[in-house]
Amino acid sequence: MEKKPWSNWRHITKLDPDKPLSREDILRVAESGTDAIMISGTQNVTMEKVNRLVSVLRDCQIPKIIEPSGPGHVTYNGIDYVFVPSVINARDTTWVTGKHVQWIKNSVIEWEKVVSEAYLILNPNSAVGRITRSKTNLSMEEILAYATLADRYFKFPIFYIEYSGTYGNSDVVKAVKGNLKNSTLFYGGGITDGEKAREMSSHADTIIVGNLLYEQGVEKLKETIDAIR
Repeated sequence: MEKKPWSNWRHITKLDPDKPLSREDILRVAESGTDAIMISGTQNVTMEKVNRLVSVLRDCQIPKIIEPSGPGHVTYNGIDYVFVPSVINARDTTWVTGKHVQWIKNSVIEWEKVVSEAYLILNPNSAVGRITRSKTNLSMEEILAYATLADRYFKFPIFYIEYSGTYGNSDVVKAVKGNLKNSTLFYGGGITDGEKAREMSSHADTIIVGNLLYEQGVEKLKETIDAIR
């Protein structure tokens, strides 16, 4: 599989369109040393909120990603990539292929910017877990089967383990990494300090940090960046 620039990223900062963040802090994030900024949210996302973040970031020399929660939240202007998730353990297939078909039917798509992600949601209490009705009480054997399915059958370029709001099991992340042959492994969830960032980045190819920024600020975010350099 051809190596893409994003496969070398170690740290991505996730900005939620529905959460308030000053223009100054957005620009500080862009200069923090994070490898990329992902605009992504689960609830109350609107195109107006997405465009506000894109507008602030437009002149920043950092890769910018849209990770849409639905087909109406995609823009290509000023964006380097559109990472499109399929929640492969969702009981509601709307989140596996349903919204994707709707998007393709009703949109002109810049396919050269599109990257598909296989999401495995493992926190049943998260908003994304509830909305997608994900089956989260999985054994290690089942988790590895999902990873193999995504990696070698569907050939997703990204396999994303999402604990969303809680810190995950590092043994799970380590085992999945050892099982993947082609997919780049993303991890997100509960990274609140440098120690957790260091632990998860020792297994995952890329860690995604989001809530920490809103809860503890840009300086604490920088701690997670410095910890993995």
